[in-house]
Amino acid sequence: MSTTRPYSPGDRGPESEAAVADAPAPAATPESGGRQVRRLSLNGASGVVPLSRDFTREALHAWGWLPAAGADRRAAAEDVLLVVSELVTNACLHAEGPEELWLSCDGKVLRVEVSDRGAGQPAPRTPHRAGRPGGHGMFIVQRLCLDWGVVRTPGSTGKTVWAELGAPG
Repeated sequence: MSTTRPYSPGDRGPESEAAVADAPAPAATPESGGRQVRRLSLNGASGVVPLSRDFTREALHAWGWLPAAGADRRAAAEDVLLVVSELVTNACLHAEGPEELWLSCDGKVLRVEVSDRGAGQPAPRTPHRAGRPGGHGMFIVQRLCLDWGVVRTPGSTGKTVWAELGAPG
């Protein structure tokens, strides 16, 4: 698990906002190897955690993760929803609120990105104390994800925290 690399191995990095905003809905499905992207602006929204979960649930339905045919697929979808909740909650608590949620899926890996205005560096609390309330968000992300990290744009405030989860088999 990485907090130092801005992108996971083989990733091109975040797609430009203009490219995603202007792109027509792709005809390819994640299963056919096409990359699908969904974006939700959270700037000034209220109830951003449930809003983000609902948005993610809709994407998972569109991408065939839900309704889940079996326990493994159901668990994979629940993991995605939990990671989204944790990243958006962390942006609310520690980073002046989230600005945007990006989801992308290529059929093998689902990438979650949450942009915020904060300057802090997210990290799992060490040592992790399971019996204590609070402080579990990035530990959960680290445990559930293939990889995760932080992207900063030089000369700009804020950051994007990303996490990648494997698609169900």
